[in-house]
Amino acid sequence: MGGIFGVASKSDCSLDLFFGVDYHSHLGTRRGGLAVLKDDGTFERSIHNISNSPFRTKFDSDINNMHGKLGIGCISDYEAQPLLVHSHLGSFAITTVGIVTNKDELVQGILDASKTHFLEMSGGEINQTELIVALINQKNTIAEGIKNVQEKIKGSITMLVMTKEGIYGARDKLGRTPLMIGKKEDDGFCLSFESHAYINLGYKDHKELGPGEIVFVTPEKIEQIQKPGDKMKICTFLWIYYGYPTACYESVNVEQMRYNCGAYLAKRDAENNIKPDCVAGVPDSGTAHAVGYANQSGIPFTRPFIKYTPTWPRSFMPTNQNQRNLIAHMKLIPVQQLIKDRSILLIDDSIVRGTQLRETTDFLYESGAKEVHVRPACPPIMFGCKYLNFSRSKSEMDLIARRVVRQFEGENVSDEVLAKYCDPDTPEYAKMLEEIRKQLHFTTLRFHRLDDMLDSTGLDHCKLCTYCWNGKE
Repeated sequence: MGGIFGVASKSDCSLDLFFGVDYHSHLGTRRGGLAVLKDDGTFERSIHNISNSPFRTKFDSDINNMHGKLGIGCISDYEAQPLLVHSHLGSFAITTVGIVTNKDELVQGILDASKTHFLEMSGGEINQTELIVALINQKNTIAEGIKNVQEKIKGSITMLVMTKEGIYGARDKLGRTPLMIGKKEDDGFCLSFESHAYINLGYKDHKELGPGEIVFVTPEKIEQIQKPGDKMKICTFLWIYYGYPTACYESVNVEQMRYNCGAYLAKRDAENNIKPDCVAGVPDSGTAHAVGYANQSGIPFTRPFIKYTPTWPRSFMPTNQNQRNLIAHMKLIPVQQLIKDRSILLIDDSIVRGTQLRETTDFLYESGAKEVHVRPACPPIMFGCKYLNFSRSKSEMDLIARRVVRQFEGENVSDEVLAKYCDPDTPEYAKMLEEIRKQLHFTTLRFHRLDDMLDSTGLDHCKLCTYCWNGKE
């Protein structure tokens, strides 16, 4: 995933930039970066690997030497950013979030059209943000270049481009990712992926960019370069998993949406007379869903295991899947007094591969649990995300739902057959559900229905991306 933050201030922006980027640390684990325009008109940049230590500790000493009134930064799970650029458009810094799924095609087109080059990262990949720079540089102005990016890429890219005059902020064409503007009275503005990142810095909500909207921000004003488009497909998984509880997207708070999800799950279970002794959430993103379930059902909310975060703050930190599974297991410490002889209803944000949740369930049984009923807060994930780098899966067959479909239907499954497994009212779906339940050792399993999950946001369903659940763009 990743997150971006920028500041245009009448005073020194360095501390606001530092803490604003730090507030995005839950969105990425590999690299962090900062860039400021210094008072002498030159750019200063710092990039660090944050795989094994927090953003704050890596950049604490750097920020003392990075002073200026304009700055941008990012947390990234992939390429090093921000990039510093000198081109026919002048000097600028750029940071992006998103994914370009037609990257190879675009790179080859640029190479064929001109004698240029791209720097390779380790593993032979090019820096995706460098490709975005190349597309911007095809035009005569940065604003036209950003529009060129929005038109040519497949996937989604939201970006900040810092010039010596101000910062361009551009939300991706269909608004799959958010971009907010905060205002600090008499001092300037910030641009942020997460709405909560600027509240404690003295900014107030000012504007949420619409799909494809482009603005140019200076310490004094905001100029709209391109109006928002009519169509939006914001990622629903921002609320289910990625978003921090204090964040809001399209004015819908993450924590409240998760309470709503839990309440819908409880209403469905009431129809089937499920009455466990307690409700629990897999920390952290499953906790709010569990609170919503408990509030709706009247079944007590408990914490039968506690997440140990001082040394392992994020389970997806290692790049190796086996290491991630091990750390996910090691950091959940059981409270046996709250587990023994109890029937537990357990809510997680999702089931992707299923490995971690099966191990969690097994250790609940080993700690004396009588039953473990599992209620994921979203439907079965059937398709790999093409827009946000949601999963590290190299193949859709890493997804347990797709593996089960292959088990029943063979290697080549038509879209029509897959659609039956996505529909919770079909025999195929029920068969898949039972097989997943058996493989993962659950007492019962019931996924969130897609319609209930979308209703939990309170937004029009047509504005929400559901591709990973039903394959519809």
